[in-house]
Amino acid sequence: MRTPHHLDAHPRPNPYEELAALDDGPLEETPLDEFLTEERDAGAEDAWAPPDHRRGGKRRRKNRFAGLPLAVKAVVGLVVLTSFAGLGDRWAVLYAEHRAADTLKDRLDLAAAPEVEIGGFPFLTQLADKRLDSVKVTVPDVAADRVSLAKVSATAHDVTLNADGLTSVRGAHVPRFDGDVQLTFADLNRELGASQVTFTGEGRDRVRANGTLPVAGHNLRLRAEARIQRQGERGIATEIGKMRLDIGDLATYRPGTRPSEGLHLTPKGTADLARETRKAKALLSVPAIVQRMGVPEATVREALADDGKLAELTGSPRFARQAAGLNLIDLALENPDVMRRLGLDPNLLDSLSGLTRPVLADRLSLAFELPEPDQGNVRLRDVRVEEDGIRVRVSGSGLTVGR
Repeated sequence: MRTPHHLDAHPRPNPYEELAALDDGPLEETPLDEFLTEERDAGAEDAWAPPDHRRGGKRRRKNRFAGLPLAVKAVVGLVVLTSFAGLGDRWAVLYAEHRAADTLKDRLDLAAAPEVEIGGFPFLTQLADKRLDSVKVTVPDVAADRVSLAKVSATAHDVTLNADGLTSVRGAHVPRFDGDVQLTFADLNRELGASQVTFTGEGRDRVRANGTLPVAGHNLRLRAEARIQRQGERGIATEIGKMRLDIGDLATYRPGTRPSEGLHLTPKGTADLARETRKAKALLSVPAIVQRMGVPEATVREALADDGKLAELTGSPRFARQAAGLNLIDLALENPDVMRRLGLDPNLLDSLSGLTRPVLADRLSLAFELPEPDQGNVRLRDVRVEEDGIRVRVSGSGLTVGR
């Protein structure tokens, strides 16, 4: 039998008792404790408050501006003053331009106030000197004889004012000016063409007219050419040429008394005459017509009696030339039935006889003359046909406006 072990022979010591044995008494205060104590005492004297960022921001901005050099501050102030002075000067210019536009409208009896633009800067200094560097005036829609000028624009230089201030300008003297006058094709089409004739540029000094012209109930195709040239110092003249009125494809009328002018059959008209026996016989049955054509009477009698001979006569090139050279206007009143058989209305031919060259030229005339001023002079310098109309350069001197 095994003998049991005795566990209490060497009892284990209590750890808490060992720790108690190491205690040497109360600890002394170290320097670290003193430092922490001082910090807590100092913080306890003043109560805590949140930082004031707004007041700090103002202080920083003020300090930055205060740090700028005096010269920079002076420049900034000068720029501000100059800006206000320039703004005031521009307001004065606008007021003066408005007053000038109203004055010109009343004195020139215009339908609308013109555009006035005063050049030079500063304006108030010019006004104090009673002299303007330049004044540009643009007047739209100016009546000139039978047409309206689309725009008259002129720039006056070195204008001398008769004034006692901005609101008491009594007049102005213009020693010299230059500008231009514009006459648009759109205005010409509306005023002269009555929406039936259109004008287009053709070269530097020519205008072509194309359209229709109503005559005795018939719309005839109109073609003409106007040569633009200066007339005197203030006028524009037009020389109308190459006028023709087409009566369908049967005949063409050219006003005038020369052999090539008058009413003549077209090549198609003479060809139809050669093919249609009725028309040919009607023409050859009039002795006056035969005589003017120069066809022998024996040949005419054979042709009237034999259709084969008639076809042989009318189909020859000589007969075609003779028929084309025949002026039908002279024969219309005496032989209305013959003209009717040819397909021509006698009333139309009667009206055509009244459309002489001067009458047609007057209908297509683009002439106009600038008004003569009471003082000074205005001269036309150059006339030029452009894509959109006619442009005329003008100049003048010694003009006086107002008193």
